[in-house]
Amino acid sequence: MSWDEHIMLIGHTVNCFGTNIKVIGNTGSNSTREAIHASEQGFAVGMHAALHVNPYYGKTSTAGLISHFDEVLPMGPTIIYNVPSRTGQDIPPAVIEALSSYPNMAGVKECVGHERVKCYTDKGITIWSGNDDECHDSRWKYGATGVISVTSNLVPGLMRSLMFEGENAALNEKLLPLMKWLFSEPNPIGLNTALAQLGVVRPVFRRPYAPLSLEKRTEFVRIVEAIGRENFVGQKEVRVLDDDDFVLISRY
Repeated sequence: MSWDEHIMLIGHTVNCFGTNIKVIGNTGSNSTREAIHASEQGFAVGMHAALHVNPYYGKTSTAGLISHFDEVLPMGPTIIYNVPSRTGQDIPPAVIEALSSYPNMAGVKECVGHERVKCYTDKGITIWSGNDDECHDSRWKYGATGVISVTSNLVPGLMRSLMFEGENAALNEKLLPLMKWLFSEPNPIGLNTALAQLGVVRPVFRRPYAPLSLEKRTEFVRIVEAIGRENFVGQKEVRVLDDDDFVLISRY
């Protein structure tokens, strides 16, 4: 999405749901200037908190990381997002601990794993798991507050149960095949494919994204049947879409 679309989506979400839920806008960027500007706009249209990734591709030093977050934290409640698989750079605990005293520091979306989650929760820092397949154990064994999740876009009720209704290894095991399927290609490819198969969105992909293969689309129907269609979003029957059903666009 362009930045204009991005801010419009945040504002639309606030307008539709902002009285019932907290809207966290992903206004992070590898450019501090862009992160500041996007956050100003996001808070102006009513988001309750910002999600800020560390600078990606054009990676920086530890001092640079702290300096970057120093600039965005004063703007409003902020969750820092650590996802080295996408950014190419880990945010080390020393950086998070240095920032944890900021009044606007709401917590961390942490993708490194259980031990990192425990490292922070032992210090009283609020952590959300960033890994769906680890979120059950992160929540109930390592002290995470919850998860910022991909799977919850498809089965929100089940994910809520997994996070807030007590340890449930059986439900976690039931959802793991879906989680594995969703991440068989980089997110959001699986999620967008699934939503199209459920009839929730039109099967339109903006390049460079392309839908999962026909084999994977067929597998998704089996996963939905195993979990139960009633647990998924949308009202239509799940179906296997043909290749020709998808539209891939490069200009819009």
